[in-house]
Amino acid sequence: MKYRHCIFDLYGTLVDIRTDERSPRLWARMAELYRRNGAACRPEELREGYFRLVRELEGAGLPGQYAHEAHPEIQIEEVFRRLYGERGVEAGEELVRRTGLAFREHSTEYLRLYEGAAELLRLLRARGCGVWLLSNAQSLFTRWELERLGLDGSFDGVYLSSDYGCKKPGPRFFQALLQERGIRPEEAVMIGNDGVCDIQGAKAVGLAAVYIRSNLSPAEPLPDADHVLEELDLRRVGDLLTGDGPA
Repeated sequence: MKYRHCIFDLYGTLVDIRTDERSPRLWARMAELYRRNGAACRPEELREGYFRLVRELEGAGLPGQYAHEAHPEIQIEEVFRRLYGERGVEAGEELVRRTGLAFREHSTEYLRLYEGAAELLRLLRARGCGVWLLSNAQSLFTRWELERLGLDGSFDGVYLSSDYGCKKPGPRFFQALLQERGIRPEEAVMIGNDGVCDIQGAKAVGLAAVYIRSNLSPAEPLPDADHVLEELDLRRVGDLLTGDGPA
């Protein structure tokens, strides 16, 4: 193996997804769900409240020593909990969870694996490589989606930004994985589709990096990665990671 550890981004790298969080149909369904649970409101009020609370929580940063984190992350459960609270309902953990999953399901237009994604992960693990997920994502949504896609057992560890209160490209999120798992940066590579979050962030902490331009990549110049693929080809990624193909 060329690398002892392979660290993957998820959305836009292994998984193709399209969501629409402003869909009128979504907010009509969410308003009905809130009404059934004693928190009646109009769809547009709920939508405006949702985006307001997201902005407020993102702007508040994190408590204590990370109050000025450059790339803070929120927990989306708190948004749904506060939306209930603003309407006089004290929502328990299970209600908040069900509400969040309903929101994700109704806002998702499609969710699917890119061709060759599952095979790539199996290949790397069969070769004895550590396979890790490091994603800017909400744990409530993503762990459910990993199960739906059959990927919940495909990684040696799953690191999601909402669990750590910070996100890529901030170094603290990368370092959480490296330090907790005892991984030396020079033995590992980051694979992702975002030139700033995945590639610049990885290089800043000493990781090698493979950039994949996919349909979900930001409109940006090609980054200074160790390997650059100008189109999605996960079989080619496997050759690069294992050293089986040309550099």
